Amino acid sequence: MHVNEIIKSFHPIIIQIANPYGIGTGFYLRNYDLIITNEHVIRGSKDVIISGKNFQKVLSPVLFSDSKYDLAFIQPPENVEFPEKNLGKPETVKDGDIVIAIGHPYGLNYTATEGIVSKARRLYNNLNYIQIDAAINPGNSGGPLVNMKGEIIGVNTFIIAGGTNLGFALPVNYLIESLEDYKPFKGKSALRCSSCSNIIFEENLQDKYCPECGAELEDFEQKKEGFQPKGAAATIEKILEKLGKDVKLARSGPNRWVVEAGSIKVYINYNENGFITGDAFICRLPKQKIAELYEFLLRENNKFEFINFSIFNQTVILSTIIYDQYFDFETGYEAFSSLIEKADYYDDYLINTFGATPGIIEEQ
Repeated sequence: MHVNEIIKSFHPIIIQIANPYGIGTGFYLRNYDLIITNEHVIRGSKDVIISGKNFQKVLSPVLFSDSKYDLAFIQPPENVEFPEKNLGKPETVKDGDIVIAIGHPYGLNYTATEGIVSKARRLYNNLNYIQIDAAINPGNSGGPLVNMKGEIIGVNTFIIAGGTNLGFALPVNYLIESLEDYKPFKGKSALRCSSCSNIIFEENLQDKYCPECGAELEDFEQKKEGFQPKGAAATIEKILEKLGKDVKLARSGPNRWVVEAGSIKVYINYNENGFITGDAFICRLPKQKIAELYEFLLRENNKFEFINFSIFNQTVILSTIIYDQYFDFETGYEAFSSLIEKADYYDDYLINTFGATPGIIEEQ
């Protein structure tokens, strides 16, 4: 197969994964009806946000985590058709083979990098990994490593810090072992004990200790509790809930949220140095009537108490900023409700009245 054909054929099964702690990549396997990713991508989360080519972002439970192999399985969305992709045979992977890594590094969707297998079996922490020189970066974790037959031969897992193109993928034999171990219990919330390697189910958990060997299962305890916002972050989430937003879907980090306001996305951030911001990047400046648009924005700014217009790189931005010493539920509610309510309205108004250019929407 040609490289372009391979990459395009994988797009429908590549999944973007996000939780309050970060982002990563996953991929769907039809034979097991599971989304595969790295355990460190979902660590501490009982559910994560997933999105793909064929479905909008949804909240989905983490079914199984395996810290031994750094693997995790996530429940796929309902009523979505995914193409079938085959797992390759680990013994066929050779030094010098051409491979492709596909994922979402730094949130850059559907990025593919090509390279070679530097060493087919590199021992690291008592596991044999596939060492590759294809560039992988934060956000690639959990994505598939693919050969030139279009087969999945590994799960992109980590890089050597400070190195150049020193990437490592978990071979499919470990993935198959984990899939087959979990297969009889599919749908149950479980993990593999890192001490005795037994699969432990939530209902069998004795306090926070493995019922088989007695080892402390810190990951399961953290997963049961889930993410709990604190301080100003907790107040922001209460405000968003009152505004009718799904807080779990809005989270894009421990102190970051993205909410939709019609066709506009509003980005909310809590900077722990002392302020809360909300930004809606609406339309771009027109080629004509620029002076009239400036005058209009300045007049509108005089009407607002909590929000204001600004322009950066030709983009009109509607924003709010509140210092945390003055931030409380009432103030935050007034500011965010005004921002969310007016962002879409002003986007349409500036386009229709002044000929402003709609903002660029990234292709999914």
